[in-house]
Amino acid sequence: MPLVPANQPQLMRSSQKDEFYQNNLTNNANELFHTLAGYQTLGEEYVSIIQVDPSKRRIPSRMRRTALIFFHTFVPYLLDKVLICIENELEAEAPQTSRTWGPVSHVRLWIQRAVGMLTESQRKALVPLVFALQQGITLLYRLHLAVFYITGAFYHIGKRAAGVSYLRVGNVAGDDPRISNSYRLLGALSLLQLGITLTLQFNNLRQRQRARHQWKQHRNLLPSHQASQSSSRSSRCILCLEERRNTSSTPCGHLFCWECITEWCNTKTECPLCREKFQPHRLVYLRNYK
Repeated sequence: MPLVPANQPQLMRSSQKDEFYQNNLTNNANELFHTLAGYQTLGEEYVSIIQVDPSKRRIPSRMRRTALIFFHTFVPYLLDKVLICIENELEAEAPQTSRTWGPVSHVRLWIQRAVGMLTESQRKALVPLVFALQQGITLLYRLHLAVFYITGAFYHIGKRAAGVSYLRVGNVAGDDPRISNSYRLLGALSLLQLGITLTLQFNNLRQRQRARHQWKQHRNLLPSHQASQSSSRSSRCILCLEERRNTSSTPCGHLFCWECITEWCNTKTECPLCREKFQPHRLVYLRNYK
């Protein structure tokens, strides 16, 4: 590969990206230090609130503040990385070797060994389970946010797990009840939206299962030589791991079941194979595709 000098836009984009992450890490480190030391963060000082333990009479102990940092910062990060690693190992055709050494490499090696002990059918069965767990975590965040709108306590799951709440300092005059009522209404609407989302996803799952069952029945009715020819002409959908039905194409040219790829686009607007970003309206339904 030939090497050429970097131009001005590339250097500017690189510097801006580094500054963005540097500022983000600086702000997170500053918030972590203030929380661990028992001081107010800039946001808490701005609105005059302080952290208290479940007794509402004392500030959280050092152990409770450490638990807050662990649940709020490390648990979501580790859970996200572990699920992504498991998903990649389950979908990988060959084990991937890592040349670096560290805690992350040891965890990845342990996951590789655990996945290597599974059979092919078990790996195929675990792929949708990992995806469902990832979506379940997202729905849990939405549910927790809706509960916060209704109750007004524990904006973050980490604070709920650590038992850290807030008290306001000064300005003890009562708030306008219309503000609390508007947030309760927002929480109720969020719960309604969440319920509709779960209902739609459940219906999509039932439709996919029904489509699989119908395709299996159709395949069993075919003569053996026609079934083999049909199977050889059509490839499998990597999302449902069955023969494609209602074949649809992404802008990058990969083929999936229409039901599978549209459900996938409800959560991720990218190709499941090459990760190319695209908008759902750019999907192409291939009629009479053999």
